Amino acid sequence: MVGTMALLPSFIRPTRMTKRSASPAGRPPAGDEAVLDAPDTRLSPALVAAGRGEYTAAAVLLAATRTAAEWEYRDRYVRLLAAFARSRPEWYEEWRAAAPDDPGVLLVGAQLAVDRVWSSPARAELLREVSPLITAAARADVGDPVPWRIALDHARGSRAGHRYVEELWEAAVRRAPHHYGCHVAALLYLAASWHGSHHACFDFADRAAQDAPAGSLVQALPARAAFGYLTDGCGPTVPRARLDAAADRAIALSARLPAADPGPARVRNKLLYVLLRLERWEDARTQMRLIGPYATSFPWDRLCDDPLGHFLRLREHLETAGTRPAPAGLLPAPAEPLGGHGGHTCADDH
Repeated sequence: MVGTMALLPSFIRPTRMTKRSASPAGRPPAGDEAVLDAPDTRLSPALVAAGRGEYTAAAVLLAATRTAAEWEYRDRYVRLLAAFARSRPEWYEEWRAAAPDDPGVLLVGAQLAVDRVWSSPARAELLREVSPLITAAARADVGDPVPWRIALDHARGSRAGHRYVEELWEAAVRRAPHHYGCHVAALLYLAASWHGSHHACFDFADRAAQDAPAGSLVQALPARAAFGYLTDGCGPTVPRARLDAAADRAIALSARLPAADPGPARVRNKLLYVLLRLERWEDARTQMRLIGPYATSFPWDRLCDDPLGHFLRLREHLETAGTRPAPAGLLPAPAEPLGGHGGHTCADDH
């Protein structure tokens, strides 16, 4: 615990507000359909083009996010483009060959390289070979915080020391003080480095949320800490009041974001899990309505090999069960701690 608290001052410090751009509207599927990890209306054409082997739309999209400093969107798009490239790499390889110094292709390449080795038992050793790719992405645009989020994930996976992570964190928040991805990466590092030190994670998350604007995704960080605690089962008990306060802050943020939109879906799906574990049924129903058809793999893939099916079963239960708790097996705590190698998951458990 002493080591944890020694690190916290570097992570917890005042920051300045940054401009937050509006979320693009998503188009929900018709009727009662549900979709898994749906892209928004900006990313969807880029993925369709990539499916045809064309990279131009992805390059243009990432260039636009860079020009407008839309770092949250840029981060999300990089994750999803890298995930697509894992199974369909042809368009990415052509892009890299045609424009090897493009900041977008360097960023996707760094994320892709981290994701490819994340689930390996030799992850720590393999990630060391990825470092030059992250460095190249960071040098391609010195103002972009996303390479530093990848670097923080990389540091967690390679078991880097605290001093090095503090340097990465300082570099990240200089570029974007309230970038959600960097904050989650730092939170996960704290959780993995001091397994069971959930109070330290809550301290970090609460201070960050207090400093962030009301509409910033960082308002969901305490709920992310609550999710870590509820899926770990390790360490001293966190008071129920602190868990409820974290959920309340995320609920307030969710109310500010567009309903039935793929952009906020990742935050809302994790919040839904927290609310269900806390047996806050009406709040869970409200979040389910705000989620609409937009299920996300994480966190449900930590509970089941069929995350969409699991989401649909939870939705049906909320619609019909009243105040009855979820039946055994529908909402078990995952067996793998958040700091582990994590089965289906990649570095982007954000």
